[in-house]
Amino acid sequence: MGRVTGSWLEGPNATAGGQPYAGARLGLPASGPGSVAGFGRRLGALFIDWIVCLLIASAIARHSMFSAEQPLNPMWPIVVLAVEYIVLLSTVGSTVGMRVLGIGVRRLDGGRLSLPWVAVRTVLLLLVIPAVVYDRDQRGLHDKAAAAIAVRI
Repeated sequence: MGRVTGSWLEGPNATAGGQPYAGARLGLPASGPGSVAGFGRRLGALFIDWIVCLLIASAIARHSMFSAEQPLNPMWPIVVLAVEYIVLLSTVGSTVGMRVLGIGVRRLDGGRLSLPWVAVRTVLLLLVIPAVVYDRDQRGLHDKAAAAIAVRI
């Protein structure tokens, strides 16, 4: 019992259970293409996607992101982000931000996620909590639900 608690207290990067690096128990390489994409890289990709979605939503709604008189409805960028994730992950395997930072989302067997699983993963991502609760392989609950993993490409 003490070992389980100790590994939990050490954080997600601890070598719990003898695992030398994130993705080792999934058979992924330690670094380079096919290795687990780190949290910082994933957060950066989400930030890039969010900026792109803000710009697209502003153009669609014809409201400025910075206008005090006619502010942009906050739901527009969320809808655009959901559409971006669903369309791009199910077709090319990565969003704009992911592509810029060299990340792809794959099934655990290496294939592309199907549309229904991309939709499930996207809904859970938009709920935020499933995306920030992750395991020692850096798979968020949204990835685990879709049997997916974000890897470097």
